[in-house]
Amino acid sequence: MPVTDPRIDAYISKAEVFAKPILLHIRKLVHKACPDINETMKWSFPHFEYKGVICSMASFKQHCAFGFWKASIMKDPNKILQTTDRGAMGHFDRITSIKDLPADKIMIAYIKEAVALNEAGIKLPVKPKADPKKLEIPAYITTALKKNKKANSIFEAFPYSHKKEYVQWITEAKTEPTREKRIATMLEWLEEGKDRNWKYK
Repeated sequence: MPVTDPRIDAYISKAEVFAKPILLHIRKLVHKACPDINETMKWSFPHFEYKGVICSMASFKQHCAFGFWKASIMKDPNKILQTTDRGAMGHFDRITSIKDLPADKIMIAYIKEAVALNEAGIKLPVKPKADPKKLEIPAYITTALKKNKKANSIFEAFPYSHKKEYVQWITEAKTEPTREKRIATMLEWLEEGKDRNWKYK
């Protein structure tokens, strides 16, 4: 019998009806691929660990998400991992049914590869330090700004520090709904010419 975490049982029981079979299926595949996997909760959603984090899953109102901690260095022979231009959290875009997942055989092979990376002690490459004056703005923020001309022009006119405050606030969101809510709030405040910390001034 796999060792399970009651917190994940509770998480699945509270999920939307469509999400429950997806989460249960992913959980079953992870345990099948690695019987020694450990379950835990991080950032309020389920994670699976074996000598480090392997993967995680999450459920939202209309979709689920599943992703690998080291997806960027996995071989991805089937070209199914979205490590860039993702439309949702995780690496399989928006999962609305079990049919949206790859075949069980493929999923298990990917989970086993992720386990092997941790087993071998292979770490993610260290990200080069960004130029302190060159702000990295994620595509989902620039896309939202481009849809609102007034907000975009005010944002572009802001000094580096004001832009950075907004970008950090949004990218630090732990969940997708929180991120989307913060983007909407940013656009609203920008239209009024407000910076991120206007309330405290």
